[in-house]
Amino acid sequence: MTPRGWAVLTLAGLTVALLVAVALLVPWHRPPAPRADQLAALRDLPAEQVARARAFRGALRPGGWAALAVGLLVALAVGLTPLGGRLVELVARPFGGHWVAQAVLGGLAVLLVADLLTLPFAAWRQTVLTRYGLSTQGWGGWTADLLKSYAVSAVIGALALLGFYTVVRLAPRWWWAFGAAGAAGLVVLLSFVLPVLVEPVFNRFTPMEQGPLRTELTALAARDGVPVRDVLVADASRRTRAVNAYVSGLGPTRRVVVYDTLLREATPAEVTSVVAHELGHAKDRDVWTGTLTGALGAALGVVVLYLLGSAGPLLRLAGVDSIAEPRAFPLLLALVTVAGLVTAPAQALVSRRVEARADAHALALTGDPATFEAMQRRLAGVNLADPDPPRWEYLYSASHPSTVERMAAARAYARETGR
Repeated sequence: MTPRGWAVLTLAGLTVALLVAVALLVPWHRPPAPRADQLAALRDLPAEQVARARAFRGALRPGGWAALAVGLLVALAVGLTPLGGRLVELVARPFGGHWVAQAVLGGLAVLLVADLLTLPFAAWRQTVLTRYGLSTQGWGGWTADLLKSYAVSAVIGALALLGFYTVVRLAPRWWWAFGAAGAAGLVVLLSFVLPVLVEPVFNRFTPMEQGPLRTELTALAARDGVPVRDVLVADASRRTRAVNAYVSGLGPTRRVVVYDTLLREATPAEVTSVVAHELGHAKDRDVWTGTLTGALGAALGVVVLYLLGSAGPLLRLAGVDSIAEPRAFPLLLALVTVAGLVTAPAQALVSRRVEARADAHALALTGDPATFEAMQRRLAGVNLADPDPPRWEYLYSASHPSTVERMAAARAYARETGR
């Protein structure tokens, strides 16, 4: 069998594995709260809060969708024309056109061009966040974070590009197989590395001080059977007023992280409710689920890129002879960008299901639906979340159930349990 034939067979196997993993690990059985309950919850929210949140989201929406459109157009312009290949060659020319320079410097240059052309929309977003009081960060801090993000992305991108094109040179006929395994391995590695090495680049984390709240949170985790390494506080207030908490890491790196803004804005019982939700992710191994499906998806993506990228019409459009040469990286970027936009609704749906299960876990663990609902009100108010966003936008990109869905779920739990 030819390498292409093996690639088709591998594609089928990975597709089946991914579908089975999603079918078994994602909680599809949990229906959303009845729409009537959602509308009742919406009516109970202060009208001025809802109006302000919708005005804020309306101000963000044009820039957000324009950034997606421009990013897509840039990716197609550099990937489906010879322009991207020429940029790769130009950047590598001072280094004699060496393949390493083309792969690493040329690849990073293509990514940088795409980022710079969408940078005005990021600045627009920061302007809106500042106008509505959600951002506490000046332009100096915003620029510093942006440069940190570029630096982290450049390091990870350079290593990935060098590794990928080294494999291509060593195994020109079977690079897709090694690349798929490497992409899956990178997803797993980053699940361990990002919380420990990357998160501290953007925030300072300090152990939560001893006191009743820390005692309650550690006792909650112990009662839930979820071992955590520590309970940390992130200094999120230096850039935002938004409140949040999360569980990050796997195994020995797992920790509960609470924004300092959450500690300032919420009551201890509400903080406990949020952390109970995050413990639900750990209890149900959602990080492992995300890592597994992400690894399978990454491997599947490499095989798809190999099969699609080998098509003659695409190669002729890009002005390259093979998808495996560094000059073809812009074509790979274009295909990845299109794939990301097409699969976004499916990824959002999976995320919403997982988040709804974590909500149910929090309600069962705390047995306090009133505090859970109060926390959802507070989250929506402080974070300026539209409690009932437009359906089309919700289906395409919402990673969490809406505020009214979560409030209605709490009310349904209260009815079922008599609490």
